[in-house]
Amino acid sequence: MKEVPNLHYFISDVHLGLKGFNPLERERHFANFLLTIPENTAELYLLGDIFDFWYEYKYVIPRGLTRTLGALALLNDRGVKIYFINGNHDVWTYNYLQSEVGFIVLDELAVRDIDGVKFCLAHGDELTGESSHIFLKKVFKNRFLQRAFSAIHPRWAFGLASRWSRHNRLNCGRNFEFRGKEDPLYSVAVEFEQREVVDYFIFGHMHTAGNNLTPKGAGFYILGEWIYGCDYLVYNSLTKELVWQRADMSK
Repeated sequence: MKEVPNLHYFISDVHLGLKGFNPLERERHFANFLLTIPENTAELYLLGDIFDFWYEYKYVIPRGLTRTLGALALLNDRGVKIYFINGNHDVWTYNYLQSEVGFIVLDELAVRDIDGVKFCLAHGDELTGESSHIFLKKVFKNRFLQRAFSAIHPRWAFGLASRWSRHNRLNCGRNFEFRGKEDPLYSVAVEFEQREVVDYFIFGHMHTAGNNLTPKGAGFYILGEWIYGCDYLVYNSLTKELVWQRADMSK
């Protein structure tokens, strides 16, 4: 009898292509990790900033991601549903990832029901209250500015994006610590559960793996980044357990 798919993976902030951190080697390791995801996996949730930069032209996408895109496509062909929430580094997903790889794009603060258990999911950059992130996301989503950027030759457009990406806080060489109830996203979870019952909140963006409980007893989780830590979550819908795991990026 075929095993019932019951595993659900949650990953964010891989930042594939990030300069200065052996991008080719990291991309190879991440693709290998994806190929080790068990056969009884039902869903993979990618909660933003999987790519350090992503932009789609009609016939052009960023180079250097072939192995990962292929591994994700294989997972999709195998029957794993791949859900994606745009981060502040990979906000420009128009149709390629959906049509070629099988991504299902979700809105920020998406609520998913997994066998009767409710998960509230987000990348988090629009929710922290940081004016710089809110302003940039509005700029990135502006249709006129998107068309203007698309008019730039990819050689120059991707070069500009690469220089912008160097300001990524991962480049400062610091490890960030989980702030628990002091995290601005914790306040988002507390406010959200006043109007809707949720069992788990899972966010990204902060690069600080950790978890806590909300006042109403929901699990509050911040996913880790994949430069220094490589921490992710796996939910087993049969045992109803949500557990931390760490990828071995040396393989």
